[in-house]
Amino acid sequence: MISGAAVAVGLGVVALVLLAGVFVAAARRSGRRSARRSPAGTPPARAVPAGTAPPPTGAAPPSASPSGPEAGHAGVDHPDPRAIKVGDTIECQGVRSRVMGALYLSWQGNQWTEYLLDDGSRRDRWLSIETRPGSDDALHLEVLLWTRVPTQGMIPAKTTLTVEGVEFFPVDRGTAAFRGEGVSMPERGLLDFADYRAADGRLLSFERLQGHRWRSFHAQPLPPGSITFHRRADLA
Repeated sequence: MISGAAVAVGLGVVALVLLAGVFVAAARRSGRRSARRSPAGTPPARAVPAGTAPPPTGAAPPSASPSGPEAGHAGVDHPDPRAIKVGDTIECQGVRSRVMGALYLSWQGNQWTEYLLDDGSRRDRWLSIETRPGSDDALHLEVLLWTRVPTQGMIPAKTTLTVEGVEFFPVDRGTAAFRGEGVSMPERGLLDFADYRAADGRLLSFERLQGHRWRSFHAQPLPPGSITFHRRADLA
């Protein structure tokens, strides 16, 4: 015959096992919920005229309104870059550039905007702006400045790449759809992209308009308040 003490011990063990199972299941659900696409952007699909490098992907979807939980005081403490429009003039890192065109990109539910900049030099530069959820489920504004990198005909592999002595690891690849606005921008199109990240956090993105050659870009994250801009009408 089983004693009352033995029964109590057995029930306690069962209860502990059930609680452990509930905890593990909750942890797994939390991990899936916090998973998200790495930046890269995309970064992004855009068709650009011959001789003009398409923007890097990665980076990211346009946010229609600056009202997210982390509009980070953008628009209050400093200008909100989500309000930039084609034709505006922006100042970033001491350089003044004209916004010549924009690509509004979409990929697997992610959306972002990329702006083609003209600073008077012949450098291919793009500004990408995306509002994305962070690990705390709050929205974060990501602003990246992309600069063309010569890769001598390199094709983005599905493994690691070494560019200028830095090893980059694959993050994302796919085909984004886009709508264009501005000078020489096509109305709609598709862009293939492949995004990479180095161990130190540096970003590298390859992109090509379908049927064209691959181009590559390095990304530099911009802190809040690093961009000011002026409307075309204000400068007239």
